[in-house]
Amino acid sequence: MPLVYQQNINPTTKLGVWHIAEDADFFLQQVPMQTKATHPRKQLQHLAGRYLLKTLYPNFPHELIRIADTRKPFLENEAYHFSISHCGDYAAVLVSSTQRVGVDIELVTSKVAIVKDKFLSPKEQLMIWEIEKPSFNLMHASLLTAAWSIKESLFKWYGDGQVDFKKHLNIDQIVLSSDSAIAHCTFVKDKPIVLDVYFLFMEANCLAWVVS
Repeated sequence: MPLVYQQNINPTTKLGVWHIAEDADFFLQQVPMQTKATHPRKQLQHLAGRYLLKTLYPNFPHELIRIADTRKPFLENEAYHFSISHCGDYAAVLVSSTQRVGVDIELVTSKVAIVKDKFLSPKEQLMIWEIEKPSFNLMHASLLTAAWSIKESLFKWYGDGQVDFKKHLNIDQIVLSSDSAIAHCTFVKDKPIVLDVYFLFMEANCLAWVVS
């Protein structure tokens, strides 16, 4: 299937989501297999992500991708900063030639409530409970999933590992409007860095991204 979502964040940054309905041979005509994964679904997600990089930026040098010790993919010359996320039948990619990026896509599930204490502070949980926007029809599970996706995108933006989601990644405020959703956040591992994470819900998934 084609792109189900695309946004040009700015003149040098593009975001895209691909609904995976093809088999591996479709992607292998355009991009190589560069994963040690043996499960067919994992391999297919991997290929879809690489294919989406090429779709957004036809000249993207996917053959030069390396994997850091933190499992973050990168280019040694940093010609592009990029982030890839997979969830079920979807692959999401955020690419920029000038800025650090992070993207995450997650299936909305009530199971996230079981682990909310591990990644959300009491203050953050209270903030989520107090959000009331009936026009958005957001269930509590949707916002908890969004909170996880927001923090995961920040983790990928940082890229160097050793991050405590509860201690180092703070969601200070979530702002919902008719056409956007923004989380004002602070990354506090070394020195405080204020970052805005954008997110939306699509096809039972939450997509979150950060560019800075």
